[in-house]
Amino acid sequence: MAEKSHQEGHPTKAFGWAARDQSGVLSPFNFSRRATGEKDVAFKVLFCGVCHTDLHMIKNEWGISSYPVVPGHEIMGQVTAVGSKVEKFKVGDKVGVGYMIGSCHSCDSCHNELENYCPEMILTSSGKYHDGTTTYGGFSDIMIADEHYAVRIPENLPLDSGAPLLCAGITVYSPLRFYGLDKPGMHVGVVGLGGLGHVAVKFAKAMGVKVTVISTSLKKKEEALEHLGAHSFLVSRDPDQMQAAIGTMDGIIDTVSAAHPLFPLIGLLKTQGKLVLVGAPPKPLELPVFPLIMGRKIVGGSSIGGMKETQEMIDFAAENNITADVEVIPMDYVNTAFELLAKADVRYRFVIDVGNTLKI
Repeated sequence: MAEKSHQEGHPTKAFGWAARDQSGVLSPFNFSRRATGEKDVAFKVLFCGVCHTDLHMIKNEWGISSYPVVPGHEIMGQVTAVGSKVEKFKVGDKVGVGYMIGSCHSCDSCHNELENYCPEMILTSSGKYHDGTTTYGGFSDIMIADEHYAVRIPENLPLDSGAPLLCAGITVYSPLRFYGLDKPGMHVGVVGLGGLGHVAVKFAKAMGVKVTVISTSLKKKEEALEHLGAHSFLVSRDPDQMQAAIGTMDGIIDTVSAAHPLFPLIGLLKTQGKLVLVGAPPKPLELPVFPLIMGRKIVGGSSIGGMKETQEMIDFAAENNITADVEVIPMDYVNTAFELLAKADVRYRFVIDVGNTLKI
């Protein structure tokens, strides 16, 4: 049994950076965290990744934001206090919290350890907690989370470059596992070489899969092959290259969140191949049905992962030395970081050094 926190039952003062309106500009913000409950862990935030979803949330582009918005859902820290019934953590442990901080615990998805598909899933940032309070994310000094939604971080996993795994990492790990694209010797394509795509390459390689990066131009070829170690590179706008690759892939992880044609990608699949979408384009994509029918092919989707699978992913990453490629930034650089992120000018993930640079 973990030691009991002296803070249990008392709200905690917190400090972070928040967006107040749809301009998305962040500035310092004082607020209160809910009381630490008997199953809660409280922790000092050390690092927090900057995800494209944060950009959508601070500007309310999905229409679900509740201002003020404290973003951040790739959160790494160190436990400072635990509730009286906490079993997984003790003070001093490294801990991570991702995109989700609660669910109903009673639906089919929750019973099947798929809390990420619960209709009442609670977002870590700008969600509504069980007690009706707004959830505030990791661009802040402290976090409080039910231990069920906290991930144990192995000692050998760096907290800065490990932080994006809590969102980007699980977003690509889960479909590789669920759709069976994790068997050694398989051939998997990865569309887009950004925050999601570059960790997809790393996870697939560690699973023993042959990886081809699919991109619109040659500019990321050297990066894909030399730095990330992809086995091959395919330019999707080169008809000759695409023709030569038809029917060669067991599956494709498509990370692109902009409008793009699916027909050429479906053509790359073998019979019974699977195209899995993990990017979220703002408008519906056109889906050609005939090639699906003729090849018994599947187009599917995937969103993060349940807590059990997220822990599996973090442990797998630690065992295989998988981290994200990050640019560590101070807290007061965050507005500039969002401007650069909007232009995809980051390699490949900004991570805020919250512990050392968040100044009250």
